[in-house]
Amino acid sequence: MDKQTEIELQAAAFRRLQQHLMQDRTDVQNIDMMNLTGFCRNCLSRWYQEAANANGIEMGKDEAREIFYGMTMDEWKATYQTEASAEKQAAFKVAFEENVTNKG
Repeated sequence: MDKQTEIELQAAAFRRLQQHLMQDRTDVQNIDMMNLTGFCRNCLSRWYQEAANANGIEMGKDEAREIFYGMTMDEWKATYQTEASAEKQAAFKVAFEENVTNKG
């Protein structure tokens, strides 16, 4: 497979993942994703931002999130986010530390 085809397939897979998380499974909470997988929608938007910045495109966290979510974080939270239990919040602190804070 040539490199351009590989890039196009990777981009298509990313778009399908984004659709799945943003349209098909809005019921799945970010905190649950982070606790189970070590990443969530916010991580994906951060990786998008990092890729943009690495390619000389100035993009902040809020802009990247709005691009990925298709709306502002305030809109997403008001529409889809539910309250997390104390247990989920405690697990999130551990998952965040292991998967975000300690990643170089």
